[in-house]
Amino acid sequence: MSMKLYVGNLAFQTSSADLQQLFAQAGTVESATVVEDRETGRSRGFGFVEMATKEEGAVAIQQFNGHEVGGRALNVNEAKPREDRGAGRGGFGGNRNGGGRGGNSRY
Repeated sequence: MSMKLYVGNLAFQTSSADLQQLFAQAGTVESATVVEDRETGRSRGFGFVEMATKEEGAVAIQQFNGHEVGGRALNVNEAKPREDRGAGRGGFGGNRNGGGRGGNSRY
């Protein structure tokens, strides 16, 4: 079973082909994509790499997390499904009292 990795803090010049080439050092790369801005087509500074097996994914995380590419230390970890990431956002904004003031704040 494959493992999808999130790769953050990419240099803006890094291409999908560069990612593919780099991560091939850790094993078989199923796919490599640098996420681009829809309007400008410029890199958004992160991407995803899918490794063929969980073992190769773990090797890639160990090998490339903190690894410097283009003057920037990569942030590599297992990609989380989108639903999980966005779920926590709805909880904020409900309490607008600012918290931490204590007592009967009238403002």
